[in-house]
Amino acid sequence: MAHCKECGRSLTKDEIALHKKIYNRGAEEFFCIDCSSRYLDVSVDLLRQKIVEFKKMGCTLFEA
Repeated sequence: MAHCKECGRSLTKDEIALHKKIYNRGAEEFFCIDCSSRYLDVSVDLLRQKIVEFKKMGCTLFEA
């Protein structure tokens, strides 16, 4: 199980996929959604909306 590189919280598959989509597809360390929102200075809700959008677009990073 992967953990956030900032706070150490366990990550979901969607959080890992979001990190890869936003920062670096080849990343091996990841931010949780809360730390990503702070780093990017955007709301957690916006990032959750982006996850839904990326899934609807068919982004393969978000496949189960």
